[in-house]
Amino acid sequence: MVRSIFCWVFAWLCVLAWPLQVQAQSHASEVTDLRLERADDGVYLSASLQLALPELAEDALYKGIPMFFVVEAQVLRERWYWSDRQVATATRHLRLNYQPLTRRWRLSTSPVPFSNTGLGVALGQNFDDLRDAVSAMQRISRWKIAEDGEIDADAVHTVHFRFRLDMTQLPRPLQIGAVGSAGWSLAVARNQRLAPEVTR
Repeated sequence: MVRSIFCWVFAWLCVLAWPLQVQAQSHASEVTDLRLERADDGVYLSASLQLALPELAEDALYKGIPMFFVVEAQVLRERWYWSDRQVATATRHLRLNYQPLTRRWRLSTSPVPFSNTGLGVALGQNFDDLRDAVSAMQRISRWKIAEDGEIDADAVHTVHFRFRLDMTQLPRPLQIGAVGSAGWSLAVARNQRLAPEVTR
């Protein structure tokens, strides 16, 4: 009798917890799509991401602290007789910040790390809503990750793609608190093979 009651209560708890588990899984960060394209001038990468900003990072954003993200692509040429050889790398830096006076979000993109001097080339976009800004970060379209001369037409290559929150750019007190904290964790990665070019 006691055992049957325990099993019944356990089953109901599982049923009640299931929607919470599904919701947590649906908000997990991941690379939902990754495409590589060979062109006459090199290799291009397009990707779709599902990003869930860490709660601590979102809280810091609303307090006016910018968050920095890094998008990385590493191209390796497969070799049967030795370890794979790196032939190309590409990096993109993103800075997301909230402007309290205008209540708008600004997303800046740069091929080099952002500095306090304000120098450098950066493309900026403004958004009225945080969701729109994050949505823009989730789409990568035709990003050139390798030049044509760096890729062997008759060899198989592997592309390692990664998107992560750059915690080294956080203010020093936040960096100390973020060490080992899951509340600051945001990193997604995926590997994709680039087949040899088809000759006709």
